Amino acid sequence: MSLAIALALAAAAMPPSTPDLGKREGACRPNEPGPAVLIDVVGLKDRSGLLRAELYPAVDGDFLADDNVLIAAGKTFARVDMAVPHSGPVRLCIRVPRAGRYALSLLHDRNANLKFDLSGDGIGFPGNPTLGWSKPRADKAAFQAGPGLTTIEIRLNYRRGLAMRPLEDR
Repeated sequence: MSLAIALALAAAAMPPSTPDLGKREGACRPNEPGPAVLIDVVGLKDRSGLLRAELYPAVDGDFLADDNVLIAAGKTFARVDMAVPHSGPVRLCIRVPRAGRYALSLLHDRNANLKFDLSGDGIGFPGNPTLGWSKPRADKAAFQAGPGLTTIEIRLNYRRGLAMRPLEDR
């Protein structure tokens, strides 16, 4: 088989890219059994836009990889979007396929354009690793999900000068 045919077949096998990829897999539904993660979000810069949580395998090559590629390969990928509530504690839920170790990213998309804007948006990961100018390794953004509900806390980081770091506690 020629390389061109192999590439065409691989492209045809990928699901169409949409912002809804992984949402069915990530949606928490009332009274549904099975494992899920409750994310307590702290350190919001403001109450604008939306929050987007994305679940990945806890492996460097797959963490923050293209959602189409992960889904086409049968790997874990789930996504949940939620409007930032105007007040009160912020908690969102994302389902996991089974108990195990996963990596996760949380985006505060302040203008709700579904893209990360380094100058204004916030980002956070389980374990709240110190962020540099590159993404953290998967093991630094990983957590262990149990068979029921697992609660984790993620502190958001925003660009402050030349660094990405949490805002002072408010």
